[in-house]
Amino acid sequence: MSLALATPPFAILPNATPVSVADRGLMLENPGFGRVFTDHMAIVRYSAGKGWHDARLTARAPLQIDPACSVLHYAQEIFEGMKAYRAADGSVVLFRPEANAARFNDSARRMAMPELPEGLFLEAVEQLIRIDRDWIPAVEGGSLYLRPFMFANEVFLGVKPSSEYLFLVIASSVGAYFKGGREAVSLWVSEHYTRAAPGGTGAAKCGGNYAASLAAQAEAIEHGCDQVVFLDAAERKWVEELGGMNIFFVFDDGSIITPPLGTILPGITRDSIMTIARADGIELREEAYSIDQWKADAASGKLREAFACGTAAVVTPIGEVHSTDGRFTIGAGGAGQVTSRIKQSLVAIQRGEAPDRFGWVRPVIQG
Repeated sequence: MSLALATPPFAILPNATPVSVADRGLMLENPGFGRVFTDHMAIVRYSAGKGWHDARLTARAPLQIDPACSVLHYAQEIFEGMKAYRAADGSVVLFRPEANAARFNDSARRMAMPELPEGLFLEAVEQLIRIDRDWIPAVEGGSLYLRPFMFANEVFLGVKPSSEYLFLVIASSVGAYFKGGREAVSLWVSEHYTRAAPGGTGAAKCGGNYAASLAAQAEAIEHGCDQVVFLDAAERKWVEELGGMNIFFVFDDGSIITPPLGTILPGITRDSIMTIARADGIELREEAYSIDQWKADAASGKLREAFACGTAAVVTPIGEVHSTDGRFTIGAGGAGQVTSRIKQSLVAIQRGEAPDRFGWVRPVIQG
């Protein structure tokens, strides 16, 4: 086994001053999304010639980095998003974590970063869940959001891959992604900004993709919309994805279309929905779909539903689409039957309320 893919032993160093039970209870009453963090983090170091080493589970604390740290200048950084759920039988489970580990390494290769052994990825995530299990909120839809990430931390100024990296996992107690429990979201069609181009980093889960989406997302909010939807970079015609979610279209004949991979992120929720739909006998196609066709199909009634999906928001109905040309409504403007059924099927598997017919659930703590 190469140095880069060797798995070092994990040292467990519990937080000496964790948040009190009373204070944690108050924090978990209404955690929101991405604001409440647990007591611990996992951290592993990499250096050329030594490989992965110094694996620790320790108290969550600020990082100290040099001003010339290469990530600050050349943006070598990747991350994942995944959730731990408290299942119906009281156990704590992960949903398809092996897929997250594989995608993490896909992103690493694209960003000229070292691959991380899958076993090390999974152990870091699971060790953090075990020690911070009490941070899973009991609110409806509550879960523990895990954020594994890696960044270049060699101290140098020069355009080349770094020779040193840090891999970390932090955890956040979360409730609903969208505030107010709204039934459907509205989208703004970006005409001036694109998310990715062929040959770019669109399929990698790197921070730069999200930074590039922020101006367009701000434009969406200025126009009273919840999210931005991007068109392709070449023709400004084909629907690709939202700022942080994949998209699906449901038609009057019961079939579903989702944009093909290439310049978009290969979402694990996306893939799970495709698998569930096909297993249930739904015709699902990965096919290019234009913004003009979207508008025409919504007007004619051929398009009955549309929804976005991702780890954070799970499945979210799309009600309206706005652009400089006006706006149009999809179906009745709320959650359709197919969208609701797919969401229910997915969530039931994730939370142990339905049989795991695809082998996706990985127990971390037994009930």
